Amino acid sequence: MKKIFILNGGQTFAHSGGLFNTTLAQWTQETLLELGYEVRQTNINNTYDPVTEVEHFKWADLIIYHTPIWWFQVPNRLKQYIDEVFTVGHNNGIYASDGRSRKTPDLNYGTGGLMHGKHYMVTSSWNAPKTAFTLANEFFDEHSEDEGVLFGFHKMNQFAGLTKIEGFHFHDLEKNCTEERLNAYHRDYVLHLKNQFTNLTHA
Repeated sequence: MKKIFILNGGQTFAHSGGLFNTTLAQWTQETLLELGYEVRQTNINNTYDPVTEVEHFKWADLIIYHTPIWWFQVPNRLKQYIDEVFTVGHNNGIYASDGRSRKTPDLNYGTGGLMHGKHYMVTSSWNAPKTAFTLANEFFDEHSEDEGVLFGFHKMNQFAGLTKIEGFHFHDLEKNCTEERLNAYHRDYVLHLKNQFTNLTHA
């Protein structure tokens, strides 16, 4: 596995400048280039051609999605990108069908992906603190980021045939975005990347 496609979903909108996810995409690219990987990157704020974007998915061994969470969903521009690109990817490298046949219409839903053997990773950035997910009686009822808000996002990738590797979630980035916090996140995230990619190389 040598080819990585980074999708920066940090949309510029209203009070959000997408700055953290742009920085995060830079951390990712710098680390992976240092490790000897080939890297392509798309920023969803820029004009894109869905046909070309499908080719990035087909080219890559692993896709890394960077997304903030807005109102407990991905930004609208990232959702639009996915709708457009995955539609062009129908019978063109991303998915062939929903996996069912007319003989067994109740079975095998979600098995028609064309990206088997490839992997993906998701990072998410939140205003919510980590404790909102982990403490009893807090907002997310002890459901993790992946089990809750990102559940459908993971199923989308599974539908396409992609295999998940462990992601990374960034918390409290509005009310508590100190330089110390960012430096610690940079250190921990780069270490996470190196650990994950070492594991994949040795798998």
